[in-house]
Amino acid sequence: MTVSRAMRRLLRIRDLEEEQSRIALELAVGELHRLDHALEVTIARGRLGRRLVEASAHSGQLPDRLAGLEETRSAVCHAKALGPKIETMREQVAERRQAFLLKRVERRQAETLIKETEERDAIEAGRRGQQALDSWFSSRLYREGLEAEPSKPVVLSSDSPGSISACAPDERTADET
Repeated sequence: MTVSRAMRRLLRIRDLEEEQSRIALELAVGELHRLDHALEVTIARGRLGRRLVEASAHSGQLPDRLAGLEETRSAVCHAKALGPKIETMREQVAERRQAFLLKRVERRQAETLIKETEERDAIEAGRRGQQALDSWFSSRLYREGLEAEPSKPVVLSSDSPGSISACAPDERTADET
């Protein structure tokens, strides 16, 4: 049983689906990294605002203190906005990873099925080849055996009327002589 074109087409489709799933996963992971980086920048911005407030407390500069407070407040608001987006993206990454792994399993199953069919075909072809060789060799031995053995004449035996025995002329029974 050879591997059908439909089975090879199925493998190709599974391969393409796995590739698309991998690309979708990579895009989601990239987006998650972008959001994580944005959160890190927001946290750094909040730290910078707090340092500005602290520096203005020592120097007595009111505009620096107000700018520092606004930076800190803005960083907190931005972090609160990024939190749900990051969680949503983490869930999406997990779903896409699961979908990717499922597509990989489907592709590997199709590959395994094709590989097993090809191996079975190879074994069957080997068997058929061996049977052909065995048939040829046994027919050759049979032909050689016929050629080497001289033909024996057919002699009627006197034991029972109508019975035929194959004997060489010098192998006559005691009754016949």
